[in-house]
Amino acid sequence: MTPTARTAPATLTHRFADAVPEMAVAWRADVPPAPALLVLDDALATELGLDPAFLRTPAGLGFLTGTALPDGAQPVAQAYAGHQFGGYNPRLGDGRALLLGELTARDGATHDLHLKGSGPTPFARGGDGYAAVGPMLREYVVSEAMHALGIPTTRALAVVATGRDVVREQILPGAVLVRTASSHLRVGSVVFANATGDRDVLERLVDHAIERHDPGIDPETAAATPTDRARALLDVVIARQADLIARWML
Repeated sequence: MTPTARTAPATLTHRFADAVPEMAVAWRADVPPAPALLVLDDALATELGLDPAFLRTPAGLGFLTGTALPDGAQPVAQAYAGHQFGGYNPRLGDGRALLLGELTARDGATHDLHLKGSGPTPFARGGDGYAAVGPMLREYVVSEAMHALGIPTTRALAVVATGRDVVREQILPGAVLVRTASSHLRVGSVVFANATGDRDVLERLVDHAIERHDPGIDPETAAATPTDRARALLDVVIARQADLIARWML
Protein backbone atom coordinates (compact mmCIF):
# COMPACT_ATOMS: atom_id res chain seq x y z
CA MET A 1 0.00 0.00 0.00
CA THR A 2 1.49 3.32 -1.05
CA PRO A 3 0.28 6.53 0.66
CA THR A 4 -0.95 9.17 -1.74
CA ALA A 5 0.73 12.57 -2.06
CA ARG A 6 -2.47 14.17 -0.77
CA THR A 7 -2.28 12.43 2.61
CA ALA A 8 1.44 11.72 3.07
CA PRO A 9 4.64 13.46 1.99
CA ALA A 10 5.01 13.46 -1.80
CA THR A 11 8.59 12.36 -1.23
CA LEU A 12 10.86 11.08 1.46
CA THR A 13 14.26 12.12 0.17
CA HIS A 14 17.47 10.21 0.84
CA ARG A 15 20.16 12.89 0.87
CA PHE A 16 22.28 11.23 3.54
CA ALA A 17 22.38 7.92 1.68
CA ASP A 18 23.14 9.72 -1.58
CA ALA A 19 25.96 11.77 -0.04
CA VAL A 20 27.71 8.97 1.85
CA PRO A 21 26.44 5.58 0.66
CA GLU A 22 29.39 3.98 2.46
CA MET A 23 27.64 4.88 5.73
CA ALA A 24 24.11 3.75 4.83
CA VAL A 25 22.80 0.20 4.58
CA ALA A 26 19.52 -0.15 2.69
CA TRP A 27 17.04 -1.86 4.99
CA ARG A 28 13.34 -2.30 5.68
CA ALA A 29 11.36 -2.22 8.90
CA ASP A 30 9.83 -5.48 10.08
CA VAL A 31 6.09 -5.70 9.52
CA PRO A 32 4.28 -5.47 12.89
CA PRO A 33 1.68 -8.21 13.36
CA ALA A 34 -0.99 -5.93 14.87
CA PRO A 35 -0.09 -2.23 14.75
CA ALA A 36 -2.11 0.12 16.95
CA LEU A 37 -1.50 3.81 17.51
CA LEU A 38 -0.83 4.59 21.17
CA VAL A 39 -0.05 8.30 20.95
CA LEU A 40 0.36 10.89 18.20
CA ASP A 41 1.53 14.49 18.46
CA ASP A 42 -1.03 16.15 16.19
CA ALA A 43 0.62 19.57 16.37
CA LEU A 44 4.03 18.18 15.38
CA ALA A 45 2.47 16.17 12.57
CA THR A 46 0.87 19.33 11.20
CA GLU A 47 4.17 21.23 11.47
CA LEU A 48 5.80 18.47 9.42
CA GLY A 49 3.13 18.73 6.74
CA LEU A 50 1.48 15.45 7.71
CA ASP A 51 -2.25 14.90 8.08
CA PRO A 52 -3.03 13.60 11.61
CA ALA A 53 -6.29 12.09 10.39
CA PHE A 54 -4.44 10.09 7.74
CA LEU A 55 -1.85 8.90 10.26
CA ARG A 56 -4.66 7.30 12.26
CA THR A 57 -5.77 5.16 9.31
CA PRO A 58 -4.35 1.71 8.46
CA ALA A 59 -2.35 3.30 5.62
CA GLY A 60 -1.09 5.94 8.04
CA LEU A 61 0.05 3.26 10.47
CA GLY A 62 1.90 1.64 7.58
CA PHE A 63 3.63 4.95 6.96
CA LEU A 64 4.49 5.41 10.65
CA THR A 65 5.93 1.90 10.95
CA GLY A 66 7.92 2.18 7.73
CA THR A 67 6.06 -0.64 6.01
CA ALA A 68 4.05 1.44 3.50
CA LEU A 69 6.22 4.31 2.35
CA PRO A 70 5.78 6.78 -0.53
CA ASP A 71 7.27 5.81 -3.87
CA GLY A 72 10.98 6.57 -4.05
CA ALA A 73 11.67 6.24 -0.33
CA GLN A 74 14.93 4.48 0.48
CA PRO A 75 15.11 3.68 4.21
CA VAL A 76 18.58 2.97 5.58
CA ALA A 77 20.37 2.01 8.77
CA GLN A 78 23.13 4.53 9.46
CA ALA A 79 26.69 3.62 10.38
CA TYR A 80 28.58 5.39 13.14
CA ALA A 81 31.32 4.62 15.67
CA GLY A 82 32.00 5.44 19.29
CA HIS A 83 32.41 4.10 22.78
CA GLN A 84 30.04 1.53 24.24
CA PHE A 85 30.31 -0.14 27.65
CA GLY A 86 33.64 1.57 28.22
CA GLY A 87 35.31 0.47 25.00
CA TYR A 88 35.70 1.86 21.51
CA ASN A 89 33.54 0.18 18.90
CA PRO A 90 34.43 1.13 15.30
CA ARG A 91 31.10 -0.11 13.94
CA LEU A 92 28.09 0.69 16.08
CA GLY A 93 25.34 1.87 13.76
CA ASP A 94 21.56 1.76 13.96
CA GLY A 95 21.04 -1.67 15.44
CA ARG A 96 17.31 -1.24 16.00
CA ALA A 97 16.65 2.04 14.26
CA LEU A 98 15.92 3.10 10.72
CA LEU A 99 16.13 6.38 8.84
CA LEU A 100 13.00 6.36 6.68
CA GLY A 101 14.11 9.52 4.89
CA GLU A 102 13.98 13.29 5.00
CA LEU A 103 10.80 15.30 4.65
CA THR A 104 10.20 19.00 4.17
CA ALA A 105 8.11 20.68 6.85
CA ARG A 106 5.57 23.40 6.23
CA ASP A 107 8.18 26.08 7.04
CA GLY A 108 10.56 24.65 4.43
CA ALA A 109 12.95 23.09 6.96
CA THR A 110 14.24 19.55 6.42
CA HIS A 111 13.61 16.88 9.07
CA ASP A 112 14.57 13.24 9.35
CA LEU A 113 11.85 10.69 9.94
CA HIS A 114 13.41 7.96 12.06
CA LEU A 115 12.17 4.78 13.71
CA LYS A 116 13.31 3.09 16.90
CA GLY A 117 12.42 -0.52 17.63
CA SER A 118 11.55 -1.44 14.04
CA GLY A 119 13.56 -4.68 14.01
CA PRO A 120 17.17 -5.82 13.73
CA THR A 121 19.53 -4.37 11.12
CA PRO A 122 23.01 -5.53 10.10
CA PHE A 123 24.29 -3.38 13.01
CA ALA A 124 22.16 -5.20 15.61
CA ARG A 125 25.10 -7.28 16.94
CA GLY A 126 22.85 -10.13 18.05
CA GLY A 127 20.08 -7.97 19.50
CA ASP A 128 16.46 -8.53 18.54
CA GLY A 129 16.05 -4.98 17.24
CA TYR A 130 12.74 -4.42 18.97
CA ALA A 131 11.56 -2.10 21.74
CA ALA A 132 8.96 -2.29 24.50
CA VAL A 133 5.99 0.00 24.98
CA GLY A 134 7.15 1.44 28.33
CA PRO A 135 10.56 2.79 27.26
CA MET A 136 9.14 4.19 24.02
CA LEU A 137 6.38 6.06 25.86
CA ARG A 138 8.97 7.40 28.33
CA GLU A 139 11.13 8.66 25.47
CA TYR A 140 8.06 10.31 23.94
CA VAL A 141 7.28 12.13 27.19
CA VAL A 142 10.87 13.10 28.04
CA SER A 143 11.74 14.34 24.56
CA GLU A 144 8.64 16.52 24.46
CA ALA A 145 9.39 17.84 27.95
CA MET A 146 12.92 18.76 26.87
CA HIS A 147 11.55 20.49 23.78
CA ALA A 148 9.10 22.47 25.93
CA LEU A 149 12.02 23.55 28.14
CA GLY A 150 13.87 24.90 25.10
CA ILE A 151 16.48 22.14 24.99
CA PRO A 152 17.32 20.94 21.44
CA THR A 153 16.43 17.27 21.12
CA THR A 154 14.81 14.73 18.88
CA ARG A 155 11.02 15.12 18.78
CA ALA A 156 8.61 12.24 19.25
CA LEU A 157 5.89 12.11 16.62
CA ALA A 158 4.19 8.87 17.59
CA VAL A 159 4.37 5.57 19.42
CA VAL A 160 2.80 2.57 17.69
CA ALA A 161 2.20 -0.74 19.47
CA THR A 162 3.31 -3.60 17.25
CA GLY A 163 1.36 -6.52 18.68
CA ARG A 164 4.69 -8.33 19.01
CA ASP A 165 5.99 -9.66 22.33
CA VAL A 166 9.47 -8.48 23.28
CA VAL A 167 11.63 -10.67 25.51
CA ARG A 168 13.60 -8.81 28.17
CA GLU A 169 13.71 -9.84 31.84
CA GLN A 170 10.08 -10.67 31.18
CA ILE A 171 7.71 -10.72 28.22
CA LEU A 172 6.69 -7.17 27.33
CA PRO A 173 4.42 -5.67 24.65
CA GLY A 174 6.39 -4.22 21.74
CA ALA A 175 6.25 -0.76 20.18
CA VAL A 176 7.92 1.47 17.62
CA LEU A 177 8.85 5.08 18.34
CA VAL A 178 8.58 7.49 15.41
CA ARG A 179 10.84 10.50 15.91
CA THR A 180 12.11 13.48 14.00
CA ALA A 181 15.21 15.66 14.14
CA SER A 182 17.01 18.19 11.99
CA SER A 183 19.21 15.18 11.17
CA HIS A 184 20.63 12.09 12.82
CA LEU A 185 24.26 12.98 12.16
CA ARG A 186 26.36 12.19 15.23
CA VAL A 187 29.87 12.87 16.42
CA GLY A 188 30.23 9.13 15.87
CA SER A 189 29.33 9.61 12.21
CA VAL A 190 32.51 11.65 11.75
CA VAL A 191 34.49 9.15 13.83
CA PHE A 192 33.28 6.33 11.58
CA ALA A 193 34.06 8.23 8.37
CA ASN A 194 37.53 9.07 9.63
CA ALA A 195 38.16 5.46 10.67
CA THR A 196 37.51 4.26 7.11
CA GLY A 197 40.80 5.88 6.10
CA ASP A 198 39.07 7.20 3.00
CA ARG A 199 39.47 10.97 2.96
CA ASP A 200 36.85 11.32 0.23
CA VAL A 201 34.18 9.76 2.50
CA LEU A 202 35.14 12.11 5.32
CA GLU A 203 35.06 15.18 3.08
CA ARG A 204 31.66 14.22 1.64
CA LEU A 205 30.27 13.76 5.14
CA VAL A 206 31.58 17.17 6.22
CA ASP A 207 30.10 18.77 3.10
CA HIS A 208 26.76 17.07 3.80
CA ALA A 209 26.78 18.29 7.41
CA ILE A 210 27.49 21.86 6.32
CA GLU A 211 24.83 21.78 3.62
CA ARG A 212 22.27 20.32 6.03
CA HIS A 213 22.95 22.40 9.14
CA ASP A 214 25.15 25.40 8.37
CA PRO A 215 24.95 26.33 4.68
CA GLY A 216 26.23 29.82 5.48
CA ILE A 217 29.27 28.58 7.35
CA ASP A 218 31.68 29.42 4.54
CA PRO A 219 30.83 32.55 2.53
CA GLU A 220 33.93 32.01 0.37
CA THR A 221 33.29 28.40 -0.50
CA ALA A 222 35.15 28.55 -3.80
CA ALA A 223 38.34 29.67 -2.07
CA ALA A 224 38.08 27.46 0.99
CA THR A 225 39.95 24.16 1.18
CA PRO A 226 38.26 21.04 2.59
CA THR A 227 40.38 21.49 5.72
CA ASP A 228 39.18 25.09 6.11
CA ARG A 229 35.57 23.97 5.83
CA ALA A 230 36.08 21.14 8.31
CA ARG A 231 37.67 23.49 10.85
CA ALA A 232 34.85 25.98 10.43
CA LEU A 233 32.31 23.21 11.01
CA LEU A 234 34.23 22.03 14.09
CA ASP A 235 34.09 25.53 15.59
CA VAL A 236 30.33 25.68 15.08
CA VAL A 237 29.79 22.20 16.52
CA ILE A 238 31.91 22.97 19.62
CA ALA A 239 29.89 26.10 20.32
CA ARG A 240 26.59 24.31 19.69
CA GLN A 241 27.46 21.40 21.97
CA ALA A 242 28.70 23.72 24.73
CA ASP A 243 25.37 25.56 24.58
CA LEU A 244 23.47 22.26 24.64
CA ILE A 245 25.34 20.96 27.69
CA ALA A 246 24.78 24.25 29.49
CA ARG A 247 21.04 23.86 28.84
CA TRP A 248 21.20 20.32 30.20
CA MET A 249 22.89 21.54 33.37
CA LEU A 250 20.32 24.31 33.82
